[in-house]
Amino acid sequence: HLLAIGKPLREAIDSSQLHSMILWGPPGVGKTTLAKLIAKVCDVEFKSVSAVLAGVKDIREVFTFAKEVRKSAGRRTLLFVDEVHRFNKSQQDAFLPSVEDGTIIFIGATTENPSFALNNALLSRARIYKLESLNTDHLVIILNQAINRDFELRQKSFKVSGEILQAIAYSADGDARRALNILEVASDMCGEGELTDA
Repeated sequence: HLLAIGKPLREAIDSSQLHSMILWGPPGVGKTTLAKLIAKVCDVEFKSVSAVLAGVKDIREVFTFAKEVRKSAGRRTLLFVDEVHRFNKSQQDAFLPSVEDGTIIFIGATTENPSFALNNALLSRARIYKLESLNTDHLVIILNQAINRDFELRQKSFKVSGEILQAIAYSADGDARRALNILEVASDMCGEGELTDA
């Protein structure tokens, strides 16, 4: 719903005309993954901080890095801030100068409604994109991709029935991270063999 051809975010990525944005959605829908993909496709530096662990000092270090990279290599830096709603007003204000002068491309991720969780100054400089919860079919696709592509899972040589994948996807309640964790635990318990209802 965000990356279909003709959608504003897809157009911005395809043309490398990146702008600051807030990715708003429930846990495990791919906010971090989307930010990493944007950085890769648009060939910009990627830096990430978590608002749970970082402070203004950490943010300023990223700004310094971004300025140096832009000066020495002409590359822009995408700063991804996970759980951005956990920053207080003054911490959120620290982003404003670097967003305004183009030092960073700011992408904040939040599970909370940005209109209430973020200050107006930051909201006025960023576009909000709402990510929808993943459905069971989406999660089954993700689980199958993990089984076929993840090195550690492939090494375990186990088989999973479609019914089990559906059950894992259903129990994950729209959260891809939770679905993958359940699959990993199940594969550890199964070892080599088949993961079935039994």
